[in-house]
Amino acid sequence: MKPVCPFAKVARPDDGSLKKPSGNKQHPACEAKSKPESTESATISPKCPLGYDSETFKIGPFSCMICKALLFECSKCIPCSHVYCKACISRFNDCPLCGADIESTEADTNLQSVVDRFIEGHARIKRQVDTEGNEVVGEKKTVIYEDVSLERGTFLVQHAMRAFRANNVESAKSRLNLCAEDIREQLGRLGNTSELCSQLGAVLGMLGDCCRATGDASSAVSHFEESVNFLSKVSADDLEIKHTLSISLNKIGDLKYYAEDLEAARSYYIQALDMRQNAMKHPSSVPSQSIDVAVSLAKVADVDRNLGNENAAIDEFQEGIKLLESLKLNPEEAGLEQKRLSVLDFLNKEVAKKPTNSTS
Repeated sequence: MKPVCPFAKVARPDDGSLKKPSGNKQHPACEAKSKPESTESATISPKCPLGYDSETFKIGPFSCMICKALLFECSKCIPCSHVYCKACISRFNDCPLCGADIESTEADTNLQSVVDRFIEGHARIKRQVDTEGNEVVGEKKTVIYEDVSLERGTFLVQHAMRAFRANNVESAKSRLNLCAEDIREQLGRLGNTSELCSQLGAVLGMLGDCCRATGDASSAVSHFEESVNFLSKVSADDLEIKHTLSISLNKIGDLKYYAEDLEAARSYYIQALDMRQNAMKHPSSVPSQSIDVAVSLAKVADVDRNLGNENAAIDEFQEGIKLLESLKLNPEEAGLEQKRLSVLDFLNKEVAKKPTNSTS
């Protein structure tokens, strides 16, 4: 199949998954709006005027060879003139493309301006088509105008994830912030729909991860808390959303724990634990949810031990052990079995520890 621009209309996945994209599955922030049904008019998928290809990421001179994402803070190497993202090239003494010694670097504002216009252009692609699906030029016919502003999320999240994996965190944050702005604009016009709330919650969670990676704990907590706020607006029956919500709660708890605010950490861990235990009661519960509950029990128990509540901690560690020991997995679930054994080993070691301070 011929690759198409990521802003072409696509169907919304049935499961509303918030998992990291794999294969052809799309991140919720990448999901497109459904087309309006009409028997009297037609639509045609927009095409990137600059030839962007979502499958091969062919964006020519607009991409950074190092992080494979769109250029951010373009930096030109002197004397070879090859251009990379500023954060990427800062880790090199020689040009990755030609091997020349880098004597210095300078900002390439002209190229960066083109890249920025390229990004903005994808939010404004419109085409006019007639009832037979043919593009209309200067004729008055019944048409639908294609506005792909929301689908720009596909484009932005793809490049944010690429940049983040390459440790170009500022680039990732820039793209995610643009994506969040787009979704907030949609929320302002359409209200808090489940689709938009789940999309914004996912993007805010990714922004939290970016801030956490740079050591900005305060901003990370702020993004995770806002992510929790929007994800909480989504239907309680959406187990994938609830799983992601529990992860965000645990991440806030972790940051509070490292900041030595143990009571606050415990509060967030308990919320995540309750959510995961409730999910296990759902008819469609899966083995991975039992492991998630055991992980949450370990977090709560660890905080209780640090707060001096040793008896409570031991009970929680043992509850996690009992849950994992009773969990039977199929041979093809090797990855889950490895995680089960890892968590079980941790819990057993914690139970065997002698308390240093307790109020038991």
